[in-house]
Amino acid sequence: MIGERLVRARAASGLSMRDLGERVGVSANMIKKYEHNESMPTSGKLLKIAKSLGVRSEYFFRPVKVELKNIEYRKRANTPKGILKKIEADVLDQAERWQELANIWPEFPIQPFEVPDELPTAISSLSELEDFAVKVRSAWGLGLNPIPDLIDEIESHGLLVIITNIDENAKFDGLQATVEGNPVIVVSSNWPGDRQRFTLAHELGHFLLRGRLGADIDEEKACHRFAASFLLPACAVRQSLGLKRHNIEMQELFLLKKEYGLSMQACLYRAKDLAIISESVCKKIFFTFVHNGWRKKEPGEPLRSEETILFQQLVYRALGEGVVGESKAAELLSMSLMDFHHARKLTGAVNAAVN
Repeated sequence: MIGERLVRARAASGLSMRDLGERVGVSANMIKKYEHNESMPTSGKLLKIAKSLGVRSEYFFRPVKVELKNIEYRKRANTPKGILKKIEADVLDQAERWQELANIWPEFPIQPFEVPDELPTAISSLSELEDFAVKVRSAWGLGLNPIPDLIDEIESHGLLVIITNIDENAKFDGLQATVEGNPVIVVSSNWPGDRQRFTLAHELGHFLLRGRLGADIDEEKACHRFAASFLLPACAVRQSLGLKRHNIEMQELFLLKKEYGLSMQACLYRAKDLAIISESVCKKIFFTFVHNGWRKKEPGEPLRSEETILFQQLVYRALGEGVVGESKAAELLSMSLMDFHHARKLTGAVNAAVN
Protein backbone atom coordinates (compact mmCIF):
# COMPACT_ATOMS: atom_id res chain seq x y z
CA MET A 1 0.00 0.00 0.00
CA ILE A 2 1.25 3.44 -0.91
CA GLY A 3 -0.23 5.52 1.93
CA GLU A 4 2.85 5.91 4.13
CA ARG A 5 5.10 6.74 1.19
CA LEU A 6 2.60 9.27 -0.09
CA VAL A 7 2.54 10.99 3.31
CA ARG A 8 6.34 11.16 3.34
CA ALA A 9 6.67 12.43 -0.24
CA ARG A 10 4.01 15.08 0.30
CA ALA A 11 5.76 16.24 3.49
CA ALA A 12 9.01 16.52 1.55
CA SER A 13 7.34 18.59 -1.17
CA GLY A 14 5.62 20.94 1.27
CA LEU A 15 2.29 20.53 -0.50
CA SER A 16 -0.97 20.40 1.42
CA MET A 17 -3.60 17.78 0.59
CA ARG A 18 -5.57 20.48 -1.19
CA ASP A 19 -2.55 21.63 -3.22
CA LEU A 20 -1.72 18.08 -4.29
CA GLY A 21 -5.35 17.31 -5.06
CA GLU A 22 -5.60 20.33 -7.35
CA ARG A 23 -2.50 19.25 -9.27
CA VAL A 24 -3.73 15.68 -9.62
CA GLY A 25 -7.38 16.49 -10.31
CA VAL A 26 -8.95 14.98 -7.18
CA SER A 27 -10.28 16.35 -3.91
CA ALA A 28 -8.24 16.87 -0.78
CA ASN A 29 -10.44 14.23 0.84
CA MET A 30 -9.41 11.71 -1.83
CA ILE A 31 -5.74 12.45 -1.15
CA LYS A 32 -6.49 11.77 2.51
CA LYS A 33 -8.05 8.41 1.55
CA TYR A 34 -4.96 7.54 -0.49
CA GLU A 35 -2.74 8.34 2.48
CA HIS A 36 -4.86 6.24 4.84
CA ASN A 37 -4.94 3.36 2.33
CA GLU A 38 -8.71 3.63 2.13
CA SER A 39 -8.52 4.02 -1.64
CA MET A 40 -5.96 3.29 -4.35
CA PRO A 41 -5.21 5.82 -7.12
CA THR A 42 -5.45 4.68 -10.71
CA SER A 43 -2.19 4.32 -12.64
CA GLY A 44 -2.91 7.64 -14.37
CA LYS A 45 -3.50 9.45 -11.07
CA LEU A 46 -0.43 7.84 -9.56
CA LEU A 47 1.74 9.13 -12.40
CA LYS A 48 0.35 12.64 -11.79
CA ILE A 49 1.00 12.31 -8.05
CA ALA A 50 4.57 11.19 -8.68
CA LYS A 51 5.18 14.08 -11.08
CA SER A 52 3.66 16.60 -8.66
CA LEU A 53 5.81 15.33 -5.79
CA GLY A 54 9.02 15.04 -7.82
CA VAL A 55 9.45 11.28 -7.39
CA ARG A 56 9.41 8.31 -9.73
CA SER A 57 6.27 6.16 -9.62
CA GLU A 58 8.46 3.22 -8.54
CA TYR A 59 9.07 5.06 -5.28
CA PHE A 60 5.59 4.08 -4.08
CA PHE A 61 6.32 0.37 -4.56
CA ARG A 62 9.92 0.25 -3.32
CA PRO A 63 10.37 -3.08 -1.48
CA VAL A 64 12.73 -1.66 1.16
CA LYS A 65 11.46 0.29 4.13
CA VAL A 66 13.87 1.81 6.64
CA GLU A 67 13.47 3.82 9.80
CA LEU A 68 15.64 6.63 11.08
CA LYS A 69 16.53 5.96 14.70
CA ASN A 70 18.42 7.91 17.36
CA ILE A 71 17.87 11.14 15.43
CA GLU A 72 19.83 14.07 16.83
CA TYR A 73 19.69 17.49 15.19
CA ARG A 74 22.20 20.28 15.53
CA LYS A 75 19.49 22.75 14.60
CA ARG A 76 18.72 26.37 15.22
CA ALA A 77 16.01 27.15 17.73
CA ASN A 78 13.80 28.72 15.05
CA THR A 79 13.94 25.81 12.59
CA PRO A 80 10.35 25.32 11.31
CA LYS A 81 8.93 21.82 11.81
CA GLY A 82 8.01 21.79 8.12
CA ILE A 83 11.69 22.07 7.18
CA LEU A 84 12.60 19.21 9.52
CA LYS A 85 9.87 17.01 8.00
CA LYS A 86 11.18 17.75 4.51
CA ILE A 87 14.74 16.94 5.53
CA GLU A 88 13.75 13.68 7.21
CA ALA A 89 11.68 12.62 4.19
CA ASP A 90 14.60 13.33 1.86
CA VAL A 91 17.01 11.46 4.13
CA LEU A 92 14.66 8.46 4.35
CA ASP A 93 14.33 8.34 0.57
CA GLN A 94 18.09 8.34 0.09
CA ALA A 95 18.66 5.87 2.93
CA GLU A 96 16.10 3.48 1.45
CA ARG A 97 17.86 3.52 -1.90
CA TRP A 98 21.16 2.86 -0.13
CA GLN A 99 19.65 -0.08 1.76
CA GLU A 100 18.00 -1.48 -1.36
CA LEU A 101 21.33 -1.37 -3.19
CA ALA A 102 23.05 -3.06 -0.24
CA ASN A 103 20.42 -5.81 -0.19
CA ILE A 104 20.83 -6.48 -3.91
CA TRP A 105 24.56 -7.20 -3.64
CA PRO A 106 25.44 -10.80 -2.72
CA GLU A 107 28.27 -9.28 -0.65
CA PHE A 108 28.12 -5.50 -0.26
CA PRO A 109 31.62 -4.05 -0.92
CA ILE A 110 31.46 -1.49 1.91
CA GLN A 111 32.37 -2.65 5.41
CA PRO A 112 30.21 -1.48 8.35
CA PHE A 113 31.46 1.32 10.58
CA GLU A 114 33.68 0.28 13.48
CA VAL A 115 35.19 2.47 16.19
CA PRO A 116 38.99 1.99 16.24
CA ASP A 117 40.11 -0.24 19.11
CA GLU A 118 43.14 1.88 20.01
CA LEU A 119 41.17 4.96 21.13
CA PRO A 120 41.24 5.99 24.82
CA THR A 121 38.27 4.62 26.74
CA ALA A 122 37.88 7.71 28.94
CA ILE A 123 38.24 11.46 28.34
CA SER A 124 38.51 13.63 31.46
CA SER A 125 39.36 17.02 29.88
CA LEU A 126 38.90 18.84 26.59
CA SER A 127 42.66 19.04 26.09
CA GLU A 128 42.79 15.23 25.88
CA LEU A 129 40.81 15.43 22.65
CA GLU A 130 43.94 16.64 20.88
CA ASP A 131 45.58 13.23 21.32
CA PHE A 132 42.26 11.48 20.73
CA ALA A 133 41.92 13.14 17.31
CA VAL A 134 45.50 12.22 16.40
CA LYS A 135 44.79 8.59 17.29
CA VAL A 136 41.71 8.57 15.03
CA ARG A 137 43.82 9.95 12.20
CA SER A 138 46.46 7.32 12.86
CA ALA A 139 43.91 4.48 12.91
CA TRP A 140 42.54 5.69 9.58
CA GLY A 141 45.99 6.13 8.06
CA LEU A 142 45.58 9.89 7.55
CA GLY A 143 48.84 11.14 8.97
CA LEU A 144 48.78 14.81 9.96
CA ASN A 145 48.29 16.42 6.55
CA PRO A 146 45.11 18.19 5.34
CA ILE A 147 42.19 15.88 4.49
CA PRO A 148 41.29 16.84 0.88
CA ASP A 149 37.93 15.03 0.70
CA LEU A 150 36.39 14.45 4.12
CA ILE A 151 33.16 12.89 2.83
CA ASP A 152 35.07 10.30 0.85
CA GLU A 153 37.22 9.51 3.88
CA ILE A 154 34.24 9.13 6.21
CA GLU A 155 32.29 6.98 3.76
CA SER A 156 35.28 4.70 3.18
CA HIS A 157 35.03 3.78 6.87
CA GLY A 158 31.40 2.76 6.73
CA LEU A 159 29.55 5.92 7.78
CA LEU A 160 26.74 6.90 5.47
CA VAL A 161 26.86 10.57 4.44
CA ILE A 162 23.66 12.00 3.00
CA ILE A 163 23.59 15.42 1.39
CA THR A 164 20.23 17.14 1.32
CA ASN A 165 19.32 20.18 -0.77
CA ILE A 166 16.15 20.84 1.24
CA ASP A 167 17.90 23.32 3.53
CA GLU A 168 17.61 26.27 1.14
CA ASN A 169 17.74 28.91 3.86
CA ALA A 170 20.34 27.23 6.08
CA LYS A 171 17.87 26.54 8.87
CA PHE A 172 19.55 23.53 10.44
CA ASP A 173 23.11 22.72 11.47
CA GLY A 174 23.36 18.99 10.82
CA LEU A 175 21.80 15.68 11.72
CA GLN A 176 23.00 12.31 12.87
CA ALA A 177 20.96 9.10 13.09
CA THR A 178 21.18 5.37 12.51
CA VAL A 179 19.64 3.29 9.72
CA GLU A 180 19.59 -0.48 10.18
CA GLY A 181 22.14 0.05 12.94
CA ASN A 182 24.52 1.97 10.67
CA PRO A 183 25.48 5.59 11.50
CA VAL A 184 24.28 8.36 9.18
CA ILE A 185 25.48 11.97 8.99
CA VAL A 186 23.44 14.55 7.08
CA VAL A 187 24.73 17.88 5.78
CA SER A 188 23.37 20.42 3.34
CA SER A 189 24.46 20.93 -0.26
CA ASN A 190 23.85 24.65 0.26
CA TRP A 191 26.63 25.06 2.83
CA PRO A 192 30.19 26.11 1.95
CA GLY A 193 32.85 23.44 2.29
CA ASP A 194 34.26 24.60 5.62
CA ARG A 195 30.85 24.43 7.28
CA GLN A 196 30.16 20.99 5.79
CA ARG A 197 33.53 19.68 6.95
CA PHE A 198 33.21 20.99 10.49
CA THR A 199 29.70 19.53 10.81
CA LEU A 200 30.87 16.17 9.45
CA ALA A 201 33.77 16.06 11.91
CA HIS A 202 31.54 17.23 14.77
CA GLU A 203 28.98 14.48 14.12
CA LEU A 204 31.77 11.93 13.73
CA GLY A 205 32.88 13.02 17.18
CA HIS A 206 29.49 12.09 18.63
CA PHE A 207 29.81 8.54 17.28
CA LEU A 208 33.40 8.14 18.45
CA LEU A 209 33.13 9.79 21.87
CA ARG A 210 29.91 8.16 23.02
CA GLY A 211 30.40 6.65 26.47
CA ARG A 212 33.94 8.04 26.83
CA LEU A 213 33.35 11.53 28.25
CA GLY A 214 33.60 12.37 31.92
CA ALA A 215 30.39 13.50 33.64
CA ASP A 216 31.55 17.13 33.85
CA ILE A 217 32.37 17.45 30.10
CA ASP A 218 29.79 19.00 27.81
CA GLU A 219 29.39 16.69 24.80
CA GLU A 220 28.79 19.52 22.30
CA LYS A 221 31.95 21.35 23.40
CA ALA A 222 33.87 18.08 23.25
CA CYS A 223 32.68 17.38 19.70
CA HIS A 224 33.59 20.94 18.70
CA ARG A 225 37.11 20.46 20.06
CA PHE A 226 37.43 17.06 18.41
CA ALA A 227 36.24 18.42 15.04
CA ALA A 228 38.76 21.27 15.08
CA SER A 229 41.58 18.97 16.28
CA PHE A 230 40.75 16.31 13.71
CA LEU A 231 40.65 18.75 10.79
CA LEU A 232 43.60 20.89 11.92
CA PRO A 233 46.03 18.97 14.18
CA ALA A 234 47.88 20.88 16.87
CA CYS A 235 51.31 20.26 15.32
CA ALA A 236 50.10 21.81 12.04
CA VAL A 237 48.83 24.92 13.84
CA ARG A 238 52.13 25.34 15.69
CA GLN A 239 54.13 24.76 12.54
CA SER A 240 52.16 27.46 10.71
CA LEU A 241 51.71 30.02 13.49
CA GLY A 242 54.53 29.28 15.94
CA LEU A 243 54.48 28.33 19.60
CA LYS A 244 53.65 31.77 21.03
CA ARG A 245 52.28 34.88 19.32
CA HIS A 246 51.30 38.39 20.39
CA ASN A 247 49.08 38.83 17.33
CA ILE A 248 48.00 36.96 14.20
CA GLU A 249 47.49 38.43 10.74
CA MET A 250 44.15 37.78 9.03
CA GLN A 251 46.01 36.52 5.97
CA GLU A 252 47.52 33.74 8.10
CA LEU A 253 44.05 32.56 9.11
CA PHE A 254 42.89 32.84 5.50
CA LEU A 255 45.75 30.66 4.26
CA LEU A 256 45.13 28.05 6.98
CA LYS A 257 41.48 27.94 5.92
CA LYS A 258 42.43 27.31 2.29
CA GLU A 259 44.91 24.59 3.27
CA TYR A 260 42.90 22.67 5.88
CA GLY A 261 39.28 23.47 4.98
CA LEU A 262 38.46 24.95 8.38
CA SER A 263 36.90 28.41 8.79
CA MET A 264 39.10 31.37 9.69
CA GLN A 265 37.21 31.77 12.96
CA ALA A 266 37.75 28.10 13.84
CA CYS A 267 41.47 28.51 13.06
CA LEU A 268 41.55 31.52 15.39
CA TYR A 269 40.00 29.50 18.22
CA ARG A 270 42.47 26.67 17.55
CA ALA A 271 45.28 29.15 18.26
CA LYS A 272 43.58 30.17 21.51
CA ASP A 273 42.86 26.59 22.64
CA LEU A 274 46.50 25.68 22.06
CA ALA A 275 47.68 28.76 24.05
CA ILE A 276 49.47 30.20 21.01
CA ILE A 277 47.56 33.43 21.65
CA SER A 278 45.88 34.68 24.80
CA GLU A 279 42.17 35.01 25.43
CA SER A 280 42.44 38.81 25.11
CA VAL A 281 44.24 38.60 21.73
CA CYS A 282 41.60 36.17 20.50
CA LYS A 283 38.82 38.57 21.52
CA LYS A 284 40.59 41.48 19.81
CA ILE A 285 40.92 39.57 16.53
CA PHE A 286 37.38 38.26 16.80
CA PHE A 287 36.13 41.84 17.10
CA THR A 288 37.63 42.42 13.64
CA PHE A 289 35.37 39.66 12.31
CA VAL A 290 32.37 41.34 13.92
CA HIS A 291 33.34 44.83 12.71
CA ASN A 292 33.83 43.66 9.09
CA GLY A 293 30.71 41.47 8.99
CA TRP A 294 32.80 38.32 8.59
CA ARG A 295 31.04 36.23 11.22
CA LYS A 296 28.48 34.93 8.71
CA LYS A 297 30.45 35.40 5.50
CA GLU A 298 34.22 35.33 5.68
CA PRO A 299 36.36 37.19 3.12
CA GLY A 300 37.19 35.55 -0.19
CA GLU A 301 35.32 32.96 -2.21
CA PRO A 302 33.53 30.29 -0.13
CA LEU A 303 35.26 26.93 -0.02
CA ARG A 304 33.92 24.45 -2.56
CA SER A 305 31.15 22.29 -1.15
CA GLU A 306 31.98 18.61 -0.96
CA GLU A 307 29.91 15.96 -2.74
CA THR A 308 29.27 12.28 -2.26
CA ILE A 309 29.75 10.03 -5.28
CA LEU A 310 30.05 6.66 -3.54
CA PHE A 311 26.42 5.69 -4.11
CA GLN A 312 26.66 6.46 -7.82
CA GLN A 313 29.92 4.52 -8.06
CA LEU A 314 28.36 1.48 -6.39
CA VAL A 315 25.29 1.59 -8.66
CA TYR A 316 27.47 1.62 -11.79
CA ARG A 317 29.69 -1.05 -10.26
CA ALA A 318 26.62 -3.21 -9.67
CA LEU A 319 25.56 -2.60 -13.28
CA GLY A 320 29.01 -3.54 -14.57
CA GLU A 321 29.01 -6.73 -12.50
CA GLY A 322 25.51 -7.69 -13.64
CA VAL A 323 24.06 -7.32 -10.14
CA VAL A 324 21.42 -4.89 -11.47
CA GLY A 325 20.02 -4.04 -14.89
CA GLU A 326 19.66 -0.62 -16.50
CA SER A 327 16.10 -0.10 -15.29
CA LYS A 328 16.93 -0.82 -11.65
CA ALA A 329 20.11 1.29 -11.85
CA ALA A 330 18.11 4.24 -13.19
CA GLU A 331 15.50 3.76 -10.47
CA LEU A 332 18.14 3.71 -7.74
CA LEU A 333 19.65 6.93 -9.11
CA SER A 334 16.19 8.55 -9.39
CA MET A 335 16.72 9.11 -13.12
CA SER A 336 14.55 8.45 -16.14
CA LEU A 337 15.78 5.61 -18.31
CA MET A 338 16.52 8.09 -21.11
CA ASP A 339 18.60 10.33 -18.83
CA PHE A 340 20.37 7.26 -17.49
CA HIS A 341 21.29 6.14 -21.02
CA HIS A 342 22.83 9.57 -21.68
CA ALA A 343 24.69 9.49 -18.36
CA ARG A 344 25.97 5.98 -18.99
CA LYS A 345 27.32 6.98 -22.41
CA LEU A 346 28.90 10.12 -20.91
CA THR A 347 27.04 12.19 -23.51
CA GLY A 348 26.83 15.26 -21.31
CA ALA A 349 30.43 14.95 -20.14
CA VAL A 350 31.72 14.64 -23.70
CA ASN A 351 29.73 17.66 -24.86
CA ALA A 352 30.96 19.70 -21.89
CA ALA A 353 34.55 18.79 -22.70
CA VAL A 354 34.10 19.76 -26.35
CA ASN A 355 32.49 23.08 -25.43
